[in-house]
Amino acid sequence: MSSGRIRRAQLVSPFGVGAMSILVNGTSVVTAGLDSWFRSDEPGNLYIDEFVVQEWRLQDRLNVRQLRLPPDARTPLAGAGGAQRNVKLTVPVLRFPRWSFCIYCKLLRESPLSMAEPVRCPDKRHADMKYKPVMSQVPFIAICERGHMDDFPWSPWVHRALQPCCGGDLRLLSRGGGTLAGQVVRCDGCKAERTMERVLEATPDEEGRDHTVLSRFLSKEGEFNCAGARPWLADPGSGCGQPLRGALRAAGNVYFPKVESAIFLPRQEGGASAEVLDVLRLPEAKSRIQLLHELLGDVPLAQLRGQMPELLAPFSDEELTAGLNAILGPPTIKASQDEGGELTSVADWRRPEYDLLRATPKDPDLTITDPGVPDSLSHSLNRVRRVETLRETRALRGFTRVRDGNLRVSDGKALLRRRPVPPERDWLPAYVVKGEGIYVELNAQSLGQWESRDEVRERVSRIATSFASVQQQRGLGVREVTPRLVLLHTLSHLLINQLVYTCGYSSASLRERLYVSTEPGAEMSGVLIYTAAGDSEGTMGGLVRMALPQNLEPVFENALDEARWCSTDPVCMELGEAGQGPDSCNLAACHGCALLPETSCEEFNRFLDRGLVIGTFKDPSLGFFNAKPHQI
Repeated sequence: MSSGRIRRAQLVSPFGVGAMSILVNGTSVVTAGLDSWFRSDEPGNLYIDEFVVQEWRLQDRLNVRQLRLPPDARTPLAGAGGAQRNVKLTVPVLRFPRWSFCIYCKLLRESPLSMAEPVRCPDKRHADMKYKPVMSQVPFIAICERGHMDDFPWSPWVHRALQPCCGGDLRLLSRGGGTLAGQVVRCDGCKAERTMERVLEATPDEEGRDHTVLSRFLSKEGEFNCAGARPWLADPGSGCGQPLRGALRAAGNVYFPKVESAIFLPRQEGGASAEVLDVLRLPEAKSRIQLLHELLGDVPLAQLRGQMPELLAPFSDEELTAGLNAILGPPTIKASQDEGGELTSVADWRRPEYDLLRATPKDPDLTITDPGVPDSLSHSLNRVRRVETLRETRALRGFTRVRDGNLRVSDGKALLRRRPVPPERDWLPAYVVKGEGIYVELNAQSLGQWESRDEVRERVSRIATSFASVQQQRGLGVREVTPRLVLLHTLSHLLINQLVYTCGYSSASLRERLYVSTEPGAEMSGVLIYTAAGDSEGTMGGLVRMALPQNLEPVFENALDEARWCSTDPVCMELGEAGQGPDSCNLAACHGCALLPETSCEEFNRFLDRGLVIGTFKDPSLGFFNAKPHQI
């Protein structure tokens, strides 16, 4: 069945492969794997090359041949005949969870993943009814940390047996209270009953490893572990062995998409015009370029011109070469993964972007100018850039469940398909947004002196300690929380909140991109604030105008003034000393001052503290923008 009308970008996140959503008729479904995308009843009208996205850096980082836009909805036009391209393409979904219950008699029944019509209750007590009642899908499912997902084991749970013998009808009863203890599973055959109490919980053992209640306490016969089911691929699983955790199907821990993004960097600055790029990105040109590149590893100009003489006639060989280099990237690229499939650090990945943002490239997909730094901010800021045009590509590389932990590229890609594909056919879903932004870089000398202060480092250590416990519990990778990171991240949030007020953007339409590193000889201390939406808010020019000195100065002043007193102070500043917010990884930061929509923040609203920006009530000089030159 089709998932209904949603935006193409939503098929990358949040409704990508393996994610659950609700159809307009109330049916809960899971998005099918990539094996089922781009299937057409009319193969002659299927032109895959029209959906190909060229982003050489991201393709190398994720080790894929192609990035593709999700298919868009196109209805056939009357009288168009064979000229129609890519019509009737849909992204299929599968019904999940398969189990449903009757809201009247509470009977539980299982239906196939492919069930498209409503499930009606077969209970005999409805025999006299003209229309039997439609059953509702159950709210409970089971998930594991390796990304698998399965129906809740109703019969094993109520019978407390790994392989129950009783085949009686099951019913899901509600006995009041509004808690899981009030939800009861009952078997009509043997009259066994069991509540759903604690089914969502996990208990740590002496070594700190989690043992879920569902796996450990389902039966005394042994642990009931994951079978490796992947319903979005119609795969019942062939074994996994990880503990299963009960979950509500709409819970936040059921799906964490892993999305990698890249800002397009031209191979040769100013080497390709907008006109030649527009032509080379036409569907008929893209298909030929891609085919030649895959077969020959290069794109001979003479052969390309022979296939499209009229289209390419207005351009010289130099213009075409520059255009091909821009969209295909350099022939050799530094590896972005290690042998185990782990991504290189974010700092290494973003360093080329950082280097180019500091310059002033002029390219159709990345145009940057230098408006200058306001005199009043010269001690705090080193650079300001107007990013008049940028192109960002975001690709889905997998997902996690239970915890938003690390995920190897190979493991994530394996979750998106039922069977591996050869490298020449490997692709991932992606989408492209064009927009504008402001790049701000802190003064390196002032920053170095400020972050070396003992009181600054001691304050940041509180956040680092809180995050260290989270790292251990969730198995996250090593992450150093530095004064530079907390300062830049908080400043970014304060500026976004002020720009939303000044420019009239919606808060979710602006995003941050942090460039932070303390590695000797490769330091970074910048932040890019840019438009995230692919609609009319993306390139209206209102944001880049704020980078002009006469506009940026009041934006900074107002943002810092607003940060000095939060609407929840003194609670935010004083109680925040002990940690608050997600995982207690914030200090003086709350919804009244520094938090943003999660789509705008790279760190899920962690690592924030106004005290490091404007100081605390007890020590105003602690803040970077309050500290005087002789103090830092």
